[in-house]
Amino acid sequence: MSDPFDRELEELLGPVGDGTDDTGEAFGTDGLRRGRVPQDRRSPRVDSTGKLVPAPLPEEEDDRFAAVVEQILGRNPEHRIHPTLDRVREACGLLGDPQSAYRVVHLAGTNGKTSTARMVERLVREHDLRTGRFTSPHLVDITERISIDGDPITHAAFVRAWDDVEPVVTIVDERAAERGEPRLSFFEVLTLMAFAAFADAPVDVAVIETGLGGTWDTTNVVQPDVAVVTPVSMDHETWLGSTLEEIAGQKAGIIKHGSTVVIGKQEEEAGAVLLAKAAAERVTVVREGLDFGVEERALAVGGQQVSLRTRGGVYTDVFLPLHGAHQAENAATALSAAEALLAMPGGTLMPALVEAAFADVTSPGRLEVLRTSPLILADAAHNPAGAQALAAAIAEAFTLSRLVGVVAVMADKDVEGVLHALEPVLAEVVVTRSSSPRGMEPSELAELAEDVFGEDRVHVVERLDEALATAVDLAESEAGAGGGIGGSGAGVVVAGSVVLAGDARALLGKDKQ
Repeated sequence: MSDPFDRELEELLGPVGDGTDDTGEAFGTDGLRRGRVPQDRRSPRVDSTGKLVPAPLPEEEDDRFAAVVEQILGRNPEHRIHPTLDRVREACGLLGDPQSAYRVVHLAGTNGKTSTARMVERLVREHDLRTGRFTSPHLVDITERISIDGDPITHAAFVRAWDDVEPVVTIVDERAAERGEPRLSFFEVLTLMAFAAFADAPVDVAVIETGLGGTWDTTNVVQPDVAVVTPVSMDHETWLGSTLEEIAGQKAGIIKHGSTVVIGKQEEEAGAVLLAKAAAERVTVVREGLDFGVEERALAVGGQQVSLRTRGGVYTDVFLPLHGAHQAENAATALSAAEALLAMPGGTLMPALVEAAFADVTSPGRLEVLRTSPLILADAAHNPAGAQALAAAIAEAFTLSRLVGVVAVMADKDVEGVLHALEPVLAEVVVTRSSSPRGMEPSELAELAEDVFGEDRVHVVERLDEALATAVDLAESEAGAGGGIGGSGAGVVVAGSVVLAGDARALLGKDKQ
């Protein structure tokens, strides 16, 4: 750490582990046992003309990766929706429809998609099947979005995926320009890269999370074996609609004839829309509360012990290394999806495999412990429903006499709703800035926070490193330096956006783990 602010933070919080990038064996010894080739191999490759291309040197790979990322990021922002799938279908067709080369679990919903996707992927992988996982947004590195066998693809593999799709992207862009249409967007290109990378691996099952909505989401060119809709709530109203029914209607777009749909806990209005679409598509419906759910759960060191009921039976004493009732519900949803994909009708999965998979589940940036002394948590909650789940999980899992929040939000979110949800568990709040250009100005956020917390409980610190240091000082000033997991004392929680959670992970070295 050369920056004086970083040195000050290190002095306060302790040394930050430097870690190393996972540029070694991508699939572990188990992958080698199955005869798989590591996805980050540096070897010659044959280009589209049949010419042998020498393997690049590591520094060349890094330069090329940075250039490719910059090129992709220069396209339309991923959060804008163009209500057509024609360009993506055209591109997929030119690529040979790679999205049809594997079985698919497709997920939509407002909250819990990424955690549920990670659980589904881990359950499928435990059954000795090769997996691909596509999620968004990323916390720190864009390669997090595309994973094979649980590991993000390497920078070299990311570049190879771009090389595979670039000629098709160019063709589709040119045709779109002739029609007066926009070129393929950032998210559309990433989706094509994921489809191609999964087919090239090849994977047996791809777990694919929508980026925004469902009906017009780029990923909705897949034909899912299982569709999953996690809880739907108000978010992205500008793009998806101003009512819960309208938003649910967009999410319902992933429900298609020939699949099974697993529906997580829903408000009545959203549930009615989803069930109507399921009936119209004549799909098999598996519903939380009726067909599956959480039977029991109890706090455990590092997470919780749960018993999960599915159509096939009850899986007891399953350890889940994640906190909160919402994560237990996500686990029940994921298990039902995996059961629908892998088990015989009415059958169950092997309990030992289920237990092993859940015990190994991770969900970075979801009530993640970044430090233990003092306790520093990070959560990607960015809407009222997510913030409510976060507050409840903190109150349940952590015994803290004083908790201070470090908060930054996107300008287009329900900021007041997020602040009201967090207020009961926070003694004070430090308003800061994330690395996203879409973030609300700290001064503006502070005004809104003062209306919720009162002026004396709100502090404005623009830089995240300084904000963390301030929050730690505020937390420990009256609580003592105890803290730790499950203990009493001081704590800090970083929340308000996925970007902020990623910034905190990078600052404290968790992006290297």
